[in-house]
Amino acid sequence: MINYLWAGFFLVAFLMAIFASTVQGDTEIWSRMMSTLFSSSQRGFEICLALTGVLTFWLGLMKVGEAGGVVAKFSKLINPLFSRLFPSIPAGHPAQGSILMNVSANMLGLDNAATPMGLKAMKELQELNPKKDTASDAMIMFLVLNTSGLTIIPISIMMYRAQYHAANPSDVFIPILLATSCATLAGLILCCLKQKIKIWDPVIMGTILGGAGILGGTAYFFSQLPQDKIATYSTLFSNILLFTIIILFLLAGIRKKVPLFSTFVEGAKEGFQTVVTIIPYQIALFVGISLFRDCGALGLIADFFGWLFSSIGWDTAFVEAIPCAILKPLNGGGARAMMLSIYETSGVDSFVGHVAATIQGATDTTMYILAVYFGSVNVSKMRYAAAFGLTADFVGIVAAILVSYIFFA
Repeated sequence: MINYLWAGFFLVAFLMAIFASTVQGDTEIWSRMMSTLFSSSQRGFEICLALTGVLTFWLGLMKVGEAGGVVAKFSKLINPLFSRLFPSIPAGHPAQGSILMNVSANMLGLDNAATPMGLKAMKELQELNPKKDTASDAMIMFLVLNTSGLTIIPISIMMYRAQYHAANPSDVFIPILLATSCATLAGLILCCLKQKIKIWDPVIMGTILGGAGILGGTAYFFSQLPQDKIATYSTLFSNILLFTIIILFLLAGIRKKVPLFSTFVEGAKEGFQTVVTIIPYQIALFVGISLFRDCGALGLIADFFGWLFSSIGWDTAFVEAIPCAILKPLNGGGARAMMLSIYETSGVDSFVGHVAATIQGATDTTMYILAVYFGSVNVSKMRYAAAFGLTADFVGIVAAILVSYIFFA
């Protein structure tokens, strides 16, 4: 699927350029498209380069955690659930701990920590994969849960709203929590049905209900805090938890008499190798998405949806946020830029401003994650990963629009 989608970006950009130059007389579009091609290639490389330091540190730390036995203990703790969701992963395998830490980091909004842990999990899942060029069921389950973007604390979105002087920067907190939960639940159900996993299993259902209780309790706790304390408390909690994990890994290594520095360096070397592997995938996807955005196709799609919903008598107040919904599964930076553009044109506290913020937090950059994660282990056949991931995104985006009408209309 991603092969055709990527080629489609270039084809649409080419056709749009022909239309603009011949019908509208805009001959400058060709130079703008070429400028986008070169600038986005450079930007894609810069993103990978910026990832190198973070990836190097966390993969080195994960190596220390493995040697100290922390990852194995994590794996043992979650084995009752993961043995059902990931039946192909042996009990106690390091992949279980890596998956848990990746999902936990995503839930806390710790993107810089989540990516290295996710790439580490993919490498460990690839070791269990009998067909090295084809995604395994375990890989797809992991990435669909990953791309559905379950986030308890959307720190960055609240910060952007505060920067634009929103009256209540955290008023999107509960709507985002509801929308992203819908996306994750949809992805989980799809994968369970496809992989013939019994979702009504007591352990799975208990985890879902327990997670819902925790999410509800978290939402209630933050809803009771003073407005000026929410972002402070959420950031403090996330950072304390993250630093606690670092100290826990180091103490476990000391207890097991692990040579900490040399073990860290051994794992850190994998960071450079991983970045080199993902650079081509990152640049290819980034260029295609940038061309699709800058050729004007997104504007036409938004206009089409505006006409469609108005023709059937539906409210069209959310239509201006549709480009955010289209870009979010493709390019997080583009979706964020579109959200900020809406803040500037329509206002941060406008209805469409709330819709854009809720969409931004409802799901993750599915196609980017699939390209980078599968690319890091040289998997070229993704099977149904993209279809299920995008379906979960669609559910999350629809939920974001609906809850925005409930909370902000």
